[in-house]
Amino acid sequence: MTSRKSLLATLLVVSLSSFAAIGNAASDTVRIVTDPTFPPMEFTKSGQRTGFDIELTEALVKEMGKKLEWTDIDFKGLVPAVLSGRADAAVSAIYITDERKKVVDFTDSYYAGGLVVLTKKEGPIKSLKDLDGKKVSVQVGTKSVRYLQDSYPKVQRVEVEKNEEMFNLVGIGRSDAAVTGKPAAKLYAQAHPDLTVLDEQITTEEYGIAVSKNQPELTKDFNAALKRLKANGTYQKIVDKWFEGDAK
Repeated sequence: MTSRKSLLATLLVVSLSSFAAIGNAASDTVRIVTDPTFPPMEFTKSGQRTGFDIELTEALVKEMGKKLEWTDIDFKGLVPAVLSGRADAAVSAIYITDERKKVVDFTDSYYAGGLVVLTKKEGPIKSLKDLDGKKVSVQVGTKSVRYLQDSYPKVQRVEVEKNEEMFNLVGIGRSDAAVTGKPAAKLYAQAHPDLTVLDEQITTEEYGIAVSKNQPELTKDFNAALKRLKANGTYQKIVDKWFEGDAK
């Protein structure tokens, strides 16, 4: 008869083996969260994710020899998802900031963007100094919120959950302007002739992939893959596809 001690030892070995198998399987798949509401960086078209971030990330993960598992969540939940372990990384036009670097690691910058002002061509805002006292829509959880708090305290912030809602408020006149990333603002203005993006850019920022601090090797893998994609021309092809003309 098998002793209780032997049985427990056997169960422990089986459990550890199962855990190792799960770990190995998980390492073959990179779980990434995104908020696909920010064209041309990431958005949904015909029920499919697409955009610069999406295409670049898929190319990176393929170059790494791994599988990719996407999950869509609101922007404000991206970093918390990585912190909780529900995701390995987040890709969604995320600016690399000192504050965010305290809780997550970032890959090397994969594109330079920055904050700009989207407003009506015939509206009251002609320069950055005109923002004071005006209604400005921003997306919750983005750097735009903190920037306006610190630099333009007299602005009446209109905080919304979705990027599309932020732009729509400007179009219908419920906001005088929107402060957001340059690529998305430029693309939206191109499709709406009554709107414009001020030439004066608020900030210049670097986009990076936010990775769990518990996975330093994953950050290294992303960086190595990015270097290879730049060397073989894949990166530039993706850039040229999504950032032509003024959208760049």
